[in-house]
Parts: sequence; C-alpha cells; structure tokens
Amino acid sequence: MAAAFLLCPRLALPLRRGSRLLVCCSASASSSDAAGGVGFQGKVGFLGLGIMGAPMASNLIKAGYDVTVWNRTKSKCDPLLSLGAKFESSPAGVASSCDVTFAMLADPESAAEVACGTNGAAEGMALGKGYVDVSTVDDATSKLIGKHITSTGASFLEAPVSSSKKPAEDGLLIFLTAGDESLYKRVAPLLDVMGKSRFYLGDVGNGATMKLVVNMVMGSMMVSFAEGLLLSEKVGLDPNTVVEVISQGAINAPMLSLKGPSMVKAAYPTDLRLALALAESVSQSIPTAAAANELYKVAKSLGLADHDFSAVIEALKAKVHSSQQYRLFVQLA
Repeated sequence: MAAAFLLCPRLALPLRRGSRLLVCCSASASSSDAAGGVGFQGKVGFLGLGIMGAPMASNLIKAGYDVTVWNRTKSKCDPLLSLGAKFESSPAGVASSCDVTFAMLADPESAAEVACGTNGAAEGMALGKGYVDVSTVDDATSKLIGKHITSTGASFLEAPVSSSKKPAEDGLLIFLTAGDESLYKRVAPLLDVMGKSRFYLGDVGNGATMKLVVNMVMGSMMVSFAEGLLLSEKVGLDPNTVVEVISQGAINAPMLSLKGPSMVKAAYPTDLRLALALAESVSQSIPTAAAANELYKVAKSLGLADHDFSAVIEALKAKVHSSQQYRLFVQLA
C-alpha cells in the first residue's frame, strides 16, 4: 500500500489563496498490502456508521487496520465489532484511544456536535493526533471544527467524499481534502483503502466547497435523469432500454449507469441546500439546482432521507400522482 502511494502521480496546480492542488489517483490497496497496518502505523477511530460510514470503516478493518468505532445508535456498531473493531462509548473516548480519527456524520449540525460538543472528539484530542472529517458540511462548519481540533494541538483535515453507497462499499470513493498537508500525507494509505483517488485542495474550506459544487451538479443531473425515465414509461418506452441507450451514448456517466437500473426498479437523497447557501453567499444564481432541491425536499418528506439520492425518482412519481389526483378532483367538481 505504501508503494502504491509513492508511485501515485501527483500534479501541483495553482489554487486560490496561494495554495496548491495535489491530485493523486490510485487503485485501492488490497487487504494483503495493508495487512497488519503496513503504510500507516497506529490506531484508527471512526465516528458515524451510517450509509457511508459503515462500509468505509469496514474496508479499513478488512485491510488489517486496528479500528475503534462509535455511533449514536450502538447497534450499528455490531456488524463492525464482529469483524474485529473495538468500541468506545463516546467520540472523546475514540479520539483519546486512537492516533487518527475519521468522522462521517449526516449533516453540519451533527458533525459540529460530535467534534466540538460535550464528550466530543476534541476532548480526546492532543498533540500528535489527527482528526479527518469526511462528512459533507459547509465551509464555515468545517473551519469551526478545525479551530476546535487544532486548539488541542492536534491536526485537522477535511476530506468530504464525492460518491455514494456502492463506491463506499467497493472502496472507490473520491476524497476532496484540505487542511493540514502533513496529516494528508500521513493518512494517504487509509484514504487509498477507502477510495480510488484523492485531491489535496489547500486551505480548510476548499474541500467542503468543492463537495458542494459537485453535489449541485450531480443532484441536478439525477433529477433530469429521473424525469427522462418517467417520461419514457409514460409514452410506452421501456425505461431499461433508455438506461442502456444512455449508457452507450455521449452523455453516459458512471452515476447514470450505476443508479439507472435501481431507479427503474423503484429503489432509492441528499438535498442541495448547502450548495444553494454557498451560491447565495457569492450572489450566484443557480436556478436548475434550486428547482432540483425542491424534489429532494419532497423525497425527504416521503421518509427517504436515509436512502441514496437517486430516490428523487420517488418524489417525481409522488408529484405526478398528486397532479393526476388534482385534475380528477377538478373534473368531478
């Protein structure tokens, strides 16, 4: 694994505020490469075992690392404990017992509370330790967490991921990192177990901002894709064929090929509110994303908040059904 990191091509590109962009693309390290924690020496903590966190932590354990976990709902730790993970009863306990702690929380509020609140990770941090937040948060929240962590003498790296559940399971995530560059290099072998590529973007806040921009583009694409699938069905075309045609054409994207079949089968949102707030802060109009976000809000109201963001197709179906019911009511009135 260490060799994979050293052989990784790195490009230094200009970035705002005088920082650099380091790009590293590599195959995920195999279990044999990482057996016994070769490449990273020390104990690894993982906070948050939801749809993304659980498979990420699982991959670290399977790669031979000494992993300690915590989750608000302790039962979610059980599958990882059966793989050999240790358990601590608080984020502070995890951070205190580990050399580097990762956090994958559902939203900015949770990320800040777990890092900075009572019994939070910051309470267990000290000089020589590192905290890597892989949650999707806004840049202000990331800077707040970073301030609390570094005040203890520890190092901070934000590293939100660009990908979803299946890539997390397969160790094919994309990490958008920013912050302490020495910590970035230190945890590179761990990132390579969980992901296929990683970007170092300079100052804290750049990683969070990049993730929000990527989310905005992906979310808008998914809404358009879902509309196309429903329209094809409405006019008598086979949605499966639509997915196949798109997958072989100029507009093909891995996301569409991956999500299409499950969407046709009526499977499974990340909302775009953080991206909208970012755009508003710089007076940038993003009407397509704003419209898309309304559908993600409907998906959440349908109880799909814990599902993959392609669940937006269910929101579209609900909207179509509601319109049909309204037209029927008008006709009968």
